[in-house]
Amino acid sequence: MSSNKTEEIDLIVNHPKQAINKLAVPIIISNLFMMLNNIIDGIWVAGLGPHPLAAVGFVTPLFLALVGFANGLGAGSNSLIARCIGAEDYEAAGNSAIHSIMLSIIVTVITTILLLIFLKPLLLLMGAGEVISETMAYGTIVIGGIFSVFLPAMMAAIFRSQGEIRRASYPLMFTAIINMILDPIFIYVIGWGVTGAALATVISGVIPMLLMMYWMFVKKDSFLQVKMSEYKRDFQIYKDILVVGIPASLEQFIISFVSILMNYWLTILSGTIAVAAYTATWRLVAIGISPMIGIGVAALTVGGAAYGARNLVNLKTALNYGLKLGMISSIIVCSFLFIFADPLSFIFSYSSDSSVLAPKVVEALRILCFFLLFMPFGVLSGNIFQSMGKGTFSLLITILRSFILEVIFAGIFAFILGLGAVGVYWGLVCGMTLGSIIGYIFINYYLNRNKSYFNG
Repeated sequence: MSSNKTEEIDLIVNHPKQAINKLAVPIIISNLFMMLNNIIDGIWVAGLGPHPLAAVGFVTPLFLALVGFANGLGAGSNSLIARCIGAEDYEAAGNSAIHSIMLSIIVTVITTILLLIFLKPLLLLMGAGEVISETMAYGTIVIGGIFSVFLPAMMAAIFRSQGEIRRASYPLMFTAIINMILDPIFIYVIGWGVTGAALATVISGVIPMLLMMYWMFVKKDSFLQVKMSEYKRDFQIYKDILVVGIPASLEQFIISFVSILMNYWLTILSGTIAVAAYTATWRLVAIGISPMIGIGVAALTVGGAAYGARNLVNLKTALNYGLKLGMISSIIVCSFLFIFADPLSFIFSYSSDSSVLAPKVVEALRILCFFLLFMPFGVLSGNIFQSMGKGTFSLLITILRSFILEVIFAGIFAFILGLGAVGVYWGLVCGMTLGSIIGYIFINYYLNRNKSYFNG
């Protein structure tokens, strides 16, 4: 192992604030590129009219659920490897990395086959009947190419767990850049419409994936060596990954299910146009979420090493320093989205076909921007639970926040109080706020009750 790699491991184990800063920034930048890519993707599709944008909106929750599933498995791998590194068991860390790749391949094959079989009835169940042809054209290609999401997510988790943050983050940035280039060419120049958007999404993921495979399996200059020839099946390692990975994946499925449910409710309340406006708005709100993702993933890595080393001070530093950075970013982004809602809405309503979206996007954006304010409390709480291998507790926080509180508040405001689409938006904000605060109280209670582990 090189001295550079030793410094990266030392940073994660012994200098939590510096490690979070170093880890979070590249992740945030790459995530911002990905979110910008989603916005630009939406801009190009919006030029085709509200129906194609709505079609993409129906597939997006499914796609994000799969991305979340992949990232959830990656979180399990990241947590396990970081804990092994914190405990200075580097052989176990390397073996865990090999099992992580194998698990990713198995899950990718099974998931792709099942979803392609049930895609059309699932989309119809979600309310996409009015735009089912465009929705299937987009969804079949995106789901068929989901391997370009699963494998990079797992390889990124392995790189990230050992401090190789550039190799974990830059390929995601390349994915966004490639997609930005291919989108207008495939959608308009060649004239493939939403099918072109789907093809651009898949191809832009494959190229960076090949780069990551070269670093991991050909160049082999990482701190941890991933040699598939040395694979020796150990079901306990799979279990340790899945103990965090499955709850983390379920969290993303819950979030996507709530999004699907909101799409359905909006269809009932205001029609397809409301779904298109909500889809466009959420792409903008996602910009504010992306810094939290980066900070949370960095805290997960640092927290995992601290837990493996039984260092409560560093674990609490990962939680509270991450929260501080998250609150700063959320306040800045929320203010920006609220102030500039009018000009931002134009990027989804620039054509005559989509001009009807502008006032609806402004209305949604000036409410949903507040969704970001207290999110750091919930996100950091969940990531710290994941870092300790307590994925179930993180899942419980998400169930309470998204599946229970957000849905209950949205239903009450929209239907019982008769506020319609506006009620849906305010319900999401209230549910996120209350659930996140409860999550933060819970993680602090848990750490204080389990001090004996760290003192043992």
